[in-house]
Formats: sequence, structure tokens, C-alpha cells
Amino acid sequence: MLSGGCSNSIIRETAPTPLKIGIIADCQYADQPDNGQRLYRRSPQKLQACVDSFNRLNLDHVFHLGDFIDTDQRSFDTLHPIMARLKASYTHVLGNHDFSVTDSLKTRVPKIMGLEARYFTLEKKGWKFIVLDGNEISTYAHPENSVAHEQSQQIYYEQYAGLPTWNGAMSEAQLDWLKHELDSAETNYEQVILLCHFPIHPEDSVHQLWNASEVLQLISEYRCVKAWMNGHNHAGNYGKWNGVHFITFRGMVDTEDNSFARLTFESDKIHIQGYGREPDRTLNLDK
Repeated sequence: MLSGGCSNSIIRETAPTPLKIGIIADCQYADQPDNGQRLYRRSPQKLQACVDSFNRLNLDHVFHLGDFIDTDQRSFDTLHPIMARLKASYTHVLGNHDFSVTDSLKTRVPKIMGLEARYFTLEKKGWKFIVLDGNEISTYAHPENSVAHEQSQQIYYEQYAGLPTWNGAMSEAQLDWLKHELDSAETNYEQVILLCHFPIHPEDSVHQLWNASEVLQLISEYRCVKAWMNGHNHAGNYGKWNGVHFITFRGMVDTEDNSFARLTFESDKIHIQGYGREPDRTLNLDK
């Protein structure tokens, strides 16, 4: 016979599911012959294989780290339907090749890539992702007769003359905005991931952001910054400085195999599971 009273069963709280995101860098498709290691026409097939893999992984979000196309705005038309098959939401970071379109379309590139702004913040399961635009000051990202192009040209020749013109820089306005975002994150004890197409560390004279040293100095003031993630250097790279991890993800375009990654975020570490030629890593986070 059952009697009334308190149950002796134990109520267990379910641990929150870790954040899982996908990372792709430099799909860089164009309908043109291969050029050395750049296997342009194979990118759609590799992107489809990546999407199929991501769809089996129950991801929370996917980021493409710039250079979705190599040239020609029609390249977007080939790739957009493939990305649209992702079950997870996704976000593009602007790369230099994404502006290799007809001059009159350059101001529309962010919109074509589904972006409402060129730099912005996303929050996912307690992590703050800050997407940055390293093309803001550049020789290629603005229509030739525009004020922005003329200003960029002047800044380049006054401050960065001789540096590779396929790279770019962030404006003071963007850096002020970034400082405001990091101040907020520090106040609210948020952990921050910075996403950009261009590397800023380790030193890379061929690929790095023109004002890399200025950006490094800025983020060094904040303990909330845990990692900087970028593409652009298709060979990949890694470094750690002042407690921040700097990861250059390998390009999808220049491999017979494939290259992408799944990242799992825990409170004290980030696990990177690489696919194809992207290596596995575990990033231990400084407290």
C-alpha cells in the first residue's frame, strides 16, 4: 500500500548544452581554371560537403571568415543556395575578394552577403562574437569615384605605403566602437571572440591587417577577449599573445580534400575539431 509523503527522488538539473559553431574560411569560388593550389571550380562541391557535415552536427551557428568568392558577382549566385541548406543560422565576415565585383555593386556587397552592417556583435549562449571589417580602409572595397575610396587612398599613401594592397585597415571610428563593445563585455563578465578576415598575430607581413599593432594594443587592455579568428592566409597559422589565442583557419579553396572546423565552447576551453586539412586544437582559456 502506498502512503503519502515526500518523494525521495533526486531532481537533477540538466547542464546547459555547450555552444557549437562551424567555421569556414576562404571558399573563394570562381568559374575559372585552377591557378596553382587554388582549385576554384571545386569550391561549390567542397562547400556542399561541408554543409552536409555541419547539418549532422546540431550546430548553433556557422561563420564564414571572408573571401566567399574570388571574382565576379555571379559567383555569389552559385554559393548562396548551398549555404541556404544549412540547418544552423550563419554569418559572413567580409573579405577582400568579396569586393571583386563590378564597381557599381561594391556598396551592396554587405547586403548581398546578408549583412545589415559591416561590423557588429552577435551573442550566442553567453559568448559575445564581435565581427570586424578589415576592408573598411582599403584600395579595393569602395567605388573608385567615391569619397570613401579617395579617403582610403590618402590614408594608405600617408600611413601604409608599401604594404600589400590586398590587405586593409579598420578606421578610428570602428576601433572606438570596438572599445565600447569590449568595455561592455568587461563590465558584464562576458567572454569575447573577435572575428575578422585578416590576421593580426603572429606577425605576417604578407597577410596582416595594416593597423594590426594598433588593434593588438587595444585588445591587450581587456581580459574578456579570448580569441581572434580569421582566414586570408590559406596556409593557416596559430599564436598566443597576452592570453589571447590567434587562429588563422586554412582556406577551403586550395586543397584536393576540404577544410573547415567545428568549435565546441566550454567555460575554460575551446575544442576545435578540424575536417580535411584543418588540424584539431584545444585552446585553454586564461581566467
